[in-house]
Amino acid sequence: MGQRGSTQAEIRVLLLGLDNAGKSTLLYKLKHKSAFSTVPTVGFNVEMLDVKRQRKNIALTVWDVGGQAEMRRHWGGYHQDTAAVVFVVDSADRHRLDEARKELEKTLRSEQLRERPLLVLANKQDVAGAMTVTELKDAFNLRRICGEREWFVQACSAATGGGLDEALRRVSHMVKLPSDSAAAVKENIKGTVNYIRAKSVR
Repeated sequence: MGQRGSTQAEIRVLLLGLDNAGKSTLLYKLKHKSAFSTVPTVGFNVEMLDVKRQRKNIALTVWDVGGQAEMRRHWGGYHQDTAAVVFVVDSADRHRLDEARKELEKTLRSEQLRERPLLVLANKQDVAGAMTVTELKDAFNLRRICGEREWFVQACSAATGGGLDEALRRVSHMVKLPSDSAAAVKENIKGTVNYIRAKSVR
């Protein structure tokens, strides 16, 4: 792999969801554009995805953490320095919907993830009987649990690849780049200086 340019921002994204939601399949489909046979993730997988945002190259470092009950106890250890949360839901498994909602709510209460954007992926849309985006929004009561944070629900299928490019573009636009806050501070300083100059001329 060649050296990354100094202009490329590197952003950490946390990929969570219950076991069998399709997180690893989804991640490898995004990375390699082909289907992989996966086994339940014990621990985590890390992949880097290159995306563009307004002509700027962004490297999304995606941490895919196992979703088994024993692994969920360790999710909090991955919250630090996370710029966005991507939560994958098996939208064809209505029996575990309440379990998934509770885990998402618990995750969003983390102080380290405060105001971080959330992308919910309604995965397995290729399966008959899968919930729609609207059904998932209502079942998770996202307007209530997300509060002021930016959020979005994207229908997708890790098996077919449908909706994944849109999901990647969405998360790349939701994350705050390090330069975003720096530019805002610079603009504020510039505005203050101009205001002081204008006042002193009078």
